[in-house]
Amino acid sequence: MIDESVLLESSTLRKSVLDRTDVLDRVKALSLLPDGMHVTTAMVASYFEVTIEAVRALVHDHRAELDMNGYRVLTGSELSYFKQLSGIQSRTRSLAIFSRRAVLNVAMLLRDSDVARQVRAYLLDMEYLARAQPVDNSVRRPADSLDARIDRRIDERITHILGRTVVPLFNALIETSGEHRRELIALRSGVQRIERRLHWHHARLQRLERSPGNTLKALEGLE
Repeated sequence: MIDESVLLESSTLRKSVLDRTDVLDRVKALSLLPDGMHVTTAMVASYFEVTIEAVRALVHDHRAELDMNGYRVLTGSELSYFKQLSGIQSRTRSLAIFSRRAVLNVAMLLRDSDVARQVRAYLLDMEYLARAQPVDNSVRRPADSLDARIDRRIDERITHILGRTVVPLFNALIETSGEHRRELIALRSGVQRIERRLHWHHARLQRLERSPGNTLKALEGLE
């Protein structure tokens, strides 16, 4: 398994996973501006549980990379229009905004944040599972197992539901509940482990489909 810290050093690896912005909500609910697409510097700092100054320092050090992935500083008429669109009342003369892709970019660069580390670990778990699946260069046969395809669809649906609803719900509860914080964090970790297990199970089912002769042996291994 690749250590999550490699994302801090490898721009090539960062580029390869920048489309997986859904990971942000799987780790912690990301609040967006009313336009549904952007967040401010303060919102990024809140998500990663760091100071605004830490985010600004990171932007200063990696401005070119962040610019390519949706970071912008609005001024003038563009800022006025954006304020109207997003309902922002501030009189500031400039406003830095991040797209979801830029926020994910920050997660792969921010060193002193537990949330950022969780995002990096989750990204690499998904990347490892994707690469662990064998490449099928053969012509798919019509005799593929219907049961295996159904199981795979069920796994994908459950994974989607866990990532889109259950995990963000736990995040919201953790943020608003002080008395049961430890219990909620433990429950969220359990859900995330189940989700990773489903990813693994999904990869194994695909291998079963490609290797019918080993199906019985593989199924015995699942018991």
